[in-house]
Amino acid sequence: MGFKIDKNSALIVVDVQKDFCPGGTLPVKHGDEIIPVLNEYIQKFEEAGAQIYTTRDWHPSNHVSFKSQGGPWPSHCVQNTEGAEFHRDLLLPIGTIIISKANSLKETYSGFDETNLEEDLKRKNIRSVFVGGLATDYCVLNTVLDALRLGFETFLLTDAIKGVNVRANDSEVAIEEMKSKGVQLILNIDSTN
Repeated sequence: MGFKIDKNSALIVVDVQKDFCPGGTLPVKHGDEIIPVLNEYIQKFEEAGAQIYTTRDWHPSNHVSFKSQGGPWPSHCVQNTEGAEFHRDLLLPIGTIIISKANSLKETYSGFDETNLEEDLKRKNIRSVFVGGLATDYCVLNTVLDALRLGFETFLLTDAIKGVNVRANDSEVAIEEMKSKGVQLILNIDSTN
């Protein structure tokens, strides 16, 4: 079954930043392998005249999630550092809207959490969102759940996600949770039209 991409659709590329890729401070195993697939989606959405968004962790150096502050994670994606940059192979077109998650006092996994993403999608009359990126079990999961909660028709690009998997099956559990809330799965780029 095909899924129509048009001006009422948006692609949301979640947190494809250097620190989340191999060589970064909080790498997702094989996280860079989804980039060529994401680039294909980006090209398809651009050709359809659809809006493209990318989220990023944009942490202050004293972020509450860092181990140095008592949190669970190593320091990552600190504002204006190389690790916070998008991966060099990710081909974001001019006009991509960058959504920064920058609250120092709490962990903001979702691209909707304390950002203007919802407002911008609604202002542009976007009804369907397609989500891929890093990491399946944290920022992708929470972005998808918020999109569903806010009433957007939501598709998960299962060939364009990778998980941290603190526990071995975290990504599978996350996908099952998203499915239970109503996300629709897209298994490969060729299923979109």
